[in-house]
Amino acid sequence: MHIKPKNYHRKSMRLQGYDYTFPGAYFVTMVTQLRECLFGEVVDSEMQVNQFGIIVDQAWMDLPSHYPQVTLEAFVVMPNHVHGIVVINECRGGSQTRPYRMIQHGLPEIVRAFKSFSAMRINQLQKRDRVAVWQRSFYDHIIRNEQDFRNNWEYIHNNPQKWQDDEFH
Repeated sequence: MHIKPKNYHRKSMRLQGYDYTFPGAYFVTMVTQLRECLFGEVVDSEMQVNQFGIIVDQAWMDLPSHYPQVTLEAFVVMPNHVHGIVVINECRGGSQTRPYRMIQHGLPEIVRAFKSFSAMRINQLQKRDRVAVWQRSFYDHIIRNEQDFRNNWEYIHNNPQKWQDDEFH
C-alpha cells in the first residue's frame, strides 16, 4: 500500500502565476467521475441529453445569474463530459449612493459552482447523498485571440460528430 506523505499536495493544472479572475475568455472541459456516461447518448452524430444532461445544461445556463460578470458562449453536453467557453468580463459595481466593490470571481470558483449545482440536483433526483458526479479537477485553456476563440467554438459545436472517435467512448 502506498501512503501519501503529510505534505502531499495535488499538482494544480492551472497556469502557474496566472490570475484567473482576469477578464478574458476561457475554454473549459469537465469530465464525469470515472468517465461514466451519465448525460445521454450520441445518436447519428447528435447529442440526445437525458434528464441529467438537462440538469447540467440548466446549471450552466444559470451561471450568469450567480456571477453577473460572466458571459457564456459555446457549450455542449456530451455523454461523459462537457465543453464550454466562459467569458469573464470586467467587474463593474457600486454607485455614488451605494459604493461597494463587487467581488470578481475567478474561473475555478465558477467551475466549482457549476459542478456543485449540477451534482446536487442530479443526486437529489437519484435520491442519493453526496455521490461524486464530476472528476475533481477540470481542463482549461486561456483563449488568446479571435482565431483561438473560433477554433474552440468550432471544436465544441463539432464534438458530437467526433464522439465515435473519442478514446473514452
